[in-house]
Amino acid sequence: MEEIIQQYLKNHGFEVFEPQAVIFDMDGVLFNSMPNHARSWHRAMQDYGIRMDESEAYEYEGMRGVETIKLKARQQWHRELSDDEAQQMYHKKSAYFSVCPPAQKMDGIMQLMQTIKHHGLKIGVVTGSGQHSLLDHLEQEFEGFIYKQFIVTSFDVSHGKPNPEPYLVGLQKFGIQPWQAIVVENAPLGVRAAVAARIFTIAVNTGPLPDQQLRQEGANLVLKNMYEASTSIEGILKALNS
Repeated sequence: MEEIIQQYLKNHGFEVFEPQAVIFDMDGVLFNSMPNHARSWHRAMQDYGIRMDESEAYEYEGMRGVETIKLKARQQWHRELSDDEAQQMYHKKSAYFSVCPPAQKMDGIMQLMQTIKHHGLKIGVVTGSGQHSLLDHLEQEFEGFIYKQFIVTSFDVSHGKPNPEPYLVGLQKFGIQPWQAIVVENAPLGVRAAVAARIFTIAVNTGPLPDQQLRQEGANLVLKNMYEASTSIEGILKALNS
């Protein structure tokens, strides 16, 4: 673990790594909600005549919904959508998502939260989502761990992931520097955003994409599940305190 930390410091020209907060993505990290998103994206885009396989939802995960729609329209319709057009289409996707079965917490996430809290670190969330049905339940589902003032959503930024802005806003909310945070992500675009923000990034591959896709985006660690993430963060903190 010490070698990985040293490589992170070297890559970004930092002298110290002093984590004070762990910042989570939401979909596919806190909640096992990506299958619902994938189905909803496919159905909504199909209604408008845009081809979008369920697997593509994982490729674009983390990007703001309107930006995903504008990208697909650019690729297939060869024109730029207005914000209003894209927002109207996103409402259709949101409507399909709202009638999906409730997403359950990701297996092992509470153990990870408890590990973080035990070590005195704060917890934040940075998500590209604007799904009120999930956002409204974050504080309730993670009572005592997540607080509204440390949540960044698509409504808080001008540029979504893979732009680093969402994670830079997250750092600002905590009043900390990049070397004072750890990000837990599951999506390539989210990893790219966190790395661009110069934050130590743990990728937990909870979807169908190959691990290599996450490594190529610069993840410092690529893990299989939240239990491994809990062990790894424990190891990082022990290595820093030894």
